Amino acid sequence: MSKKEGDAGENLAAEYLISKGYRILHRNFRCRFGEIDIIASKGSVVAFIEVKYRKTDRFGKGFESVSQRKIEKILKASQYFISTNQDRYHYRYDVISIDNGKITHIENAFSYE
Repeated sequence: MSKKEGDAGENLAAEYLISKGYRILHRNFRCRFGEIDIIASKGSVVAFIEVKYRKTDRFGKGFESVSQRKIEKILKASQYFISTNQDRYHYRYDVISIDNGKITHIENAFSYE
């Protein structure tokens, strides 16, 4: 997938989140530990969101491609974000999968243990 297609998927995910009442805090948050596609808040919850975009389901659904290695990078990057932001929130880890134009938002897709 090209960067342009990835950006298009992230744009769709951001629009979806906004329509559901979320506020986008960061897009493509990067630090030395990794990258988080979208960080969004709704009420007292901050969600760290991985976005997966697929034009077809030929290789499975987008959410099925979130590897353990990717999860570990997101967890490390989110811990860095939390340590540098002193706001008090509840945190969770979501995946937004966009497959053939259908958006699936999986809240609490994985957790920090």
